[in-house]
Amino acid sequence: MTDPIYQRVLLKLSGEALMGDQHYGICTRMLQYVAQEVKSAHDLGVQIAIVVGGGNIFRGMAAASQGMDRASGDYLGMLATVMNSLALQDALEKIDIVTRVQSAISMQQMAEPYIRRRAIRHLEKGRVVIFAAGTGNPYFTTDTAAVLRAEEIHADVLLKATKVDGVYDSDPVKNKSARFIREICYMEVLEKRLSVMDSTAISLAMDNHLRLIVFDLKTAGNVKRVVCGEDIGTRIFELENLKVKQP
Repeated sequence: MTDPIYQRVLLKLSGEALMGDQHYGICTRMLQYVAQEVKSAHDLGVQIAIVVGGGNIFRGMAAASQGMDRASGDYLGMLATVMNSLALQDALEKIDIVTRVQSAISMQQMAEPYIRRRAIRHLEKGRVVIFAAGTGNPYFTTDTAAVLRAEEIHADVLLKATKVDGVYDSDPVKNKSARFIREICYMEVLEKRLSVMDSTAISLAMDNHLRLIVFDLKTAGNVKRVVCGEDIGTRIFELENLKVKQP
């Protein structure tokens, strides 16, 4: 399949996705790889927004567990997402993809303020929009920010790119017999406490009927495949939509 089935998507990237083989920071090679993956879908005419985490630089929850005030830690994590967003913007623009970074925290010298209507206009003009600084509030993860922004811009689907090929009933890295799940409903994700997204993000997606697809970023071409409707990764829907309204 070579034609996209989605017109507008939000791609959620973890900060760790930008580390490559490093233990910390941003790997230039991975930036270039991610930029090419985004370009492959953008070239099909798909409108793409991105939310990237900051875990490769700083994690607020981890700092809080070591004694730092949680709100202070989360604000530092938001700044880490801005750094990742600016780095990804640079990589995209080096391959001629016009990109805008919008930050939930005001920093006008580096990024636009988040304005919903302006973001939608950028997307309509074919620009990639990167949403930085989460929701601008502590105690909310970038997963929750991704669901929120996806709803605000009326994305057709939220694509969560991960290090594994979808959702499993347990950690496939630790448990070699973990069972792969092709499709699942939101409520089951919550009940089984599957580590797809935090419960706030899943609940928000469920309440607003946002479909989610979790897939492997490490396989080249997967972003293009998923926007074209190929059967890869795990699809998360409402219970009544399972096996009925799959693309």
